[in-house]
Amino acid sequence: MAWRSVVISNPASLSLQHKSLIVDQDNNKVSVPLEDVSVLVIDQPHVRISSSLLTACAENQIATIFVGFNHVPVGTLMPYLPHSRTLKVLREQMLLSLPRKKRIWQQIIRRKILNQAQVLSHGGHFKEAAQLCKYSSNVQSGDSGYRESLAAQIYFPALFGKGFTRDKDIFFNAALNYGYSIIRSAIARSLVGYGFVTALGINHRSEQNQFNLADDLFEPFRPLVDDFVVSEFSDALQTNLEPQIKAQLVNILNTDVVFSLDEKISSRRTVLAATEAIVVGYSQILSEKRNTLEMPIIVSNSAKSVDLEIEDFE
Repeated sequence: MAWRSVVISNPASLSLQHKSLIVDQDNNKVSVPLEDVSVLVIDQPHVRISSSLLTACAENQIATIFVGFNHVPVGTLMPYLPHSRTLKVLREQMLLSLPRKKRIWQQIIRRKILNQAQVLSHGGHFKEAAQLCKYSSNVQSGDSGYRESLAAQIYFPALFGKGFTRDKDIFFNAALNYGYSIIRSAIARSLVGYGFVTALGINHRSEQNQFNLADDLFEPFRPLVDDFVVSEFSDALQTNLEPQIKAQLVNILNTDVVFSLDEKISSRRTVLAATEAIVVGYSQILSEKRNTLEMPIIVSNSAKSVDLEIEDFE
């Protein structure tokens, strides 16, 4: 399995040679086998890249991410439906009933809010974390009670301070957006690799969004990025997204996360492996091999953390 994330943040020339990515910077060449690369981030306007390399990246199911002048990812090159049973997967997606979609979305939002509660618990915001736990236990089918929105109104101000909003042009939002985009692209890469039509989402259904399904499955991963940004860059209020910070954010893919099924800890794996695992789990739900989606969880190391165990779904 590919495991390496490559970030190009300085002027360079990228080419293909002997099934390897060749990075040429100031006549210094570095070779990276394509079979080791899962994500390639082009975060520099002065980068030349050969068409043969782009073709090879697509053939090797490498998510190639392009970053704009504001240092936020603006596009991703994905392979074109390489799965051998694409039509079968498409039929399963089309036949997924609305009640089942609502049930899956209920599971996703429940886990997202629980992860947010654990992030707050890490930071000592125990009162707010307890409130989010209550919201999580009351998530209805399809989140018809808007618990996700209510949780966000408590979560972000507690985590980043009163007055914080996600639309402010500040370091924390830039870092969050960058980290979100990296994991979202990794999920999209796995979805395409397993033959999914990424525009057909569970809850996201924008006609202008090619990656609705990736956005759905990404939701429980968001607090992982939040936790990382708060932990690593707590004193960076006035800091720009320097190359080393971007590299750290991309490296979230290589950090470990615990995976949970039916509220029981089942395994530990990298975030990159987890992005593929959640896609596999969703595929098994579509084929009716399971009813519960396996998702990443944040585990507290603090003895003072609130108890996040809640009752199973009715």
